[in-house]
Formats: sequence, C-alpha cells, structure tokens
Amino acid sequence: MATANDLSTLNGLFKETYADKMERLIPEGTKMLQKIPFIAKDRQPGNNYHQPVVLGLEHGVTFADSGEGAFNLNSPIAGQIKDATVRGYQLVLRSVLSYSAAARATGSGPRAFEDATKFLVGNMLSSVAKKLEIELLYGQVGYGTVASIAANVITVTTSEWAPGIWAGAEQMPLEIRSAAGTLRGTCTVEEVNLDDLTVTVDNMPLGVVATDVIWHGGAYLKEFAGMHKIFTNTGSLFGIDASVYNLWKANQFAPVSPSALSFAIIQTAISKGVSKGLDNDVMVLINPGHWSDLMTEQAAFRMYDSSYSTSMVENGGKSIKFYAQNGAVEIVPSIYVKEGYAYVISLEDFCRVGSTDVTFKRPGQGDNFFRDMEDSAGYELRCYTDQALFCSKPGKNILISNLIIT
Repeated sequence: MATANDLSTLNGLFKETYADKMERLIPEGTKMLQKIPFIAKDRQPGNNYHQPVVLGLEHGVTFADSGEGAFNLNSPIAGQIKDATVRGYQLVLRSVLSYSAAARATGSGPRAFEDATKFLVGNMLSSVAKKLEIELLYGQVGYGTVASIAANVITVTTSEWAPGIWAGAEQMPLEIRSAAGTLRGTCTVEEVNLDDLTVTVDNMPLGVVATDVIWHGGAYLKEFAGMHKIFTNTGSLFGIDASVYNLWKANQFAPVSPSALSFAIIQTAISKGVSKGLDNDVMVLINPGHWSDLMTEQAAFRMYDSSYSTSMVENGGKSIKFYAQNGAVEIVPSIYVKEGYAYVISLEDFCRVGSTDVTFKRPGQGDNFFRDMEDSAGYELRCYTDQALFCSKPGKNILISNLIIT
C-alpha cells in the first residue's frame, strides 16, 4: 500500500535515511572541516563560549647557592591565564522539495525516499560544507581582492585567487567593499574563468577599484574569524590582545622576493613557531599550484640508493610528509587555499565550537525536518549550523606569504 504523503511521513523517512550517516555525507575535499573537531558547548553569559588559555608562565622563582641556609623566598608572580570568549555564528541554507517530488518520494518507503532526495540532500551538504570550508580559512577576510575591472568582468588578484572558492559560483550573490569596509554595491556571479582568474557579474557596482575586497553576499561582519584572520591578528581576538601577550600572536614568514614554495621556506617558517613552543606534528595547507613545485623539488632531492630514507621525505597521492625540528610535517593541497599563501597548522590547538554542527534539525523543532512553504506548493528543508573556529595557541601557527606559482 502506498504511504500517505504528509509531514509526519517525510520527517520519519528523513530521520531513518539520513540521520545516522550525516557525517559520512560531508565531502572529503573540505579538508579543514574534516580535520578540525567540532565540540558542542552551551552558550554562557554574554552569548559567548568561554575558554581559559595560558598566555604566560609562573615567574615567582627564588635562586640560592648551596650555603645560604634559610634564605628568603621571592614573591610569587602568577602565570597569565585569561578567559577567551568565542562567539558562534549561524549559517542557514534553504532548499525546496515540491509536493509532486515528495509524493513520489514517500510512495514506496525508505528506498524510494532516498532515491528521490539523495541529490537534494547531497547538494545541500556540499554547498554548506563548501561555505564553511571557505569560512574556516578566510572568515572575516573575504573571498579575494580586485586586481582590475573591465565592463562587468572582475580580475581577481593572483595571490588572492583560490579555484575552490569560485568553482561552481555561478548565481552566487556578491558584495564588493573597500579595504576599509565601505560598501560599493552588490552583484551576482554570471560566469567564472578559472584560467584567467576572472569573475563576470550581472552588473558592476559604481566606484569599484583595485584592492577592493570581494565578499559573499551578506557575509560581511557576520562570519567567524577564519585561519587567515587568526594568523594575521595583531590586536584583540577572542577578547585577548595579541599586542600584550606575544603567545597570542601567530607567526608570519615571507620570502624577501615573491618565491615558489619550497621545503627550505617551510622549515624556516616552522622555526618561528618552534620559538613559541611548537614541538608537535603540523599540517601545511597549500594551494594545488604549489604541489607540483614541491613534488619536483622532492624528486630532485631523492636518491634511489641505500642513502635514501623515508625518515626524510615520504610522498603519496594526497600528501607529502617530511620531518623537521618540530616533528612530522604533512603537506596537504587544498583548492580553497589562495595562491599567495600557505598555512602551517598545529591541528591539536584548533577546534570548532558551537551549539550544533551541520544539521537538518531546526532549533526547538525536534525531528521535524520539513515545513510547509507559505506561498508555494512544496516543503522547505533547511541545513543549519551554529559554530566558530577557535585556536587555543595561535603562537604555534605560521602564515607563509609572498608566494608565487611557477
């Protein structure tokens, strides 16, 4: 017998089909979303999440030689432990399932429901995962900067270009702002040329000039701080001032002149993190264009005789691993990393905090995933998250800049 098509049936089938395998549906290309764990936390007073962090050591030490006897002790000098406050940011994606599609989906049980909805659900998850991946890297920074304009075509600055940000961006709303944040105007992506680093929009806002910043429509001041923002922060971040506490300030390294990424550059950059306590394995996230440079260099260094050791360099299809003074260094390419940068990341010091990771549950609605649309013949499904990226030890991380692809 055919199953009745109603909200109760839709919600039950959705829970049965997708609820227990949601994490497996997140696309693997979103490297940061996969590698940085999500920690659910209740909001505390002030609508923030609070996390104590250590910013300085104890200094109340007394020195004495062997014959001093009952010597006086110096006063205690407490270590610096501050309370970092992390504010979660919300993201919602809306999609529609028509009444006719819903009727077909519920007509023959769970298998029919999965066949009818898997592309909708998969595309929603891919879309949200992509937005989050970009935000994890470039939240509060923007998608790129304007190099030049011609009619309705924007050429993006080469160092600020990441192919993953723009692939599939047609119909994405944009807003363009000055470097200081002044809104030039809004537009919509019509065409992307990944070879020429250009974005064609439906209309060019007035006053757009080189160095203006391209944002996803509606994202300005409504994103959490991504890695680039954290790595370049010199002022207040999570309520703590990096100009006062040097361990709260990440490290930056740039070759004197624009250079291709090399193992020597990576090791020099790592030494800056080591000086602030980096003594654990790290991941180096790079643009795919730098991958071939490193593979070429690695092949040149490798000797195919008994002197070669995998303790020096190992390479595979998805990463290159070598060993430096901190420990293991795994180099991983990502289509979301801009060409001019690479990120040395101490993953153990990062987490995503918030009230909920990516979910199709609506807050306060239990397992009611679908809702009737007010003015259309269909049901609405929403994908939702409330989270922020948090780093407990920025000083162990390094931004490499001034890179070019050869």
